[in-house]
Amino acid sequence: MANVTFEPDMTYAGDDAVVPFQVEGLDIRGRAIQMGGALDQILSRHDYPEVVARLLAETVILTVLLGTTLKFQGKFILQTQSDGPVDMLVVDFQTPDAVRAYARFDEERLNAAIAEGNTQPEDLLGRGTLGLTIDQGAHMQRYQGLVALDGSSLEEIARNYFMQSEQIPTDVRISVAQLMERNSDGTLQKQWRAGGLMIQFLPQSEIHAKHRDLPGGDAPEGEVTGQVDAEDEWQEARALVGTIESSELTDPQVAVERLLYRLFHERGVRVYEPAPVVAKCSCSREKIEGVLSGFSAEEILESTEDGQIVVNCEFCSTNYVFDPADFAK
Repeated sequence: MANVTFEPDMTYAGDDAVVPFQVEGLDIRGRAIQMGGALDQILSRHDYPEVVARLLAETVILTVLLGTTLKFQGKFILQTQSDGPVDMLVVDFQTPDAVRAYARFDEERLNAAIAEGNTQPEDLLGRGTLGLTIDQGAHMQRYQGLVALDGSSLEEIARNYFMQSEQIPTDVRISVAQLMERNSDGTLQKQWRAGGLMIQFLPQSEIHAKHRDLPGGDAPEGEVTGQVDAEDEWQEARALVGTIESSELTDPQVAVERLLYRLFHERGVRVYEPAPVVAKCSCSREKIEGVLSGFSAEEILESTEDGQIVVNCEFCSTNYVFDPADFAK
């Protein structure tokens, strides 16, 4: 008889929603997401080469997993500055749900890298820094953490950052894909999808690090299954996460909750209210007009070309056109 995996009836958060979860039996907490329409909307605003779009998509997933942990009104900004063909990535997450992003690259160097087959994220980024900024508003001090871009993957950089800056063992998995989706008119079109999962080892106390399996696992309720130390718990959690296939993180048929159940049902996994994520830029004509109003006459003149001032938003590629006469001093 073939092996059959039973999965109980579950409700699913669907695309573009972060699902927080906890596995008490392993002392881990985490977050997982699949992004579809929102990610495709971000990337379709720019005509990026495929390798750049994939790299930016990875960065969006990492930012969303981290940014949705904020418990206050503010921004979480992830930015890279490096010497590779893709010398800047910026992802801006505005609580509670808005994300925007853009990439800057040298076309000539990028084409050379593609021709040589050097298209891994670490090849495209090169050496530099990755900054993680938390901005709580004008009246609060910004917090910024920096980590070196040293040829490691974004996943490895995230692991190292949390271990070095916060001493929290962390594991991250990210995957990006382009799938064929059928439009409302029946035609097929490529759509960007990406998924990610992050776990962190957060034992409540040294005593809690010695545990019993929770009800709902394979062991009968109340049965003592043995005690294991914290290191064993963390290694078990990492081993389970290591079994994830890249395609599982992006497959629309493998919902986040279903994946979490497959990974952790023997230990018992608890999921919490999902947090939606939308592609939304914070630029506006009014904001840009306010900035231009503070320009001197000389700066207005320098900004004028062919009788008008054109401001392009790097995040959403929207052009705003102004009449210089409106800012005459």
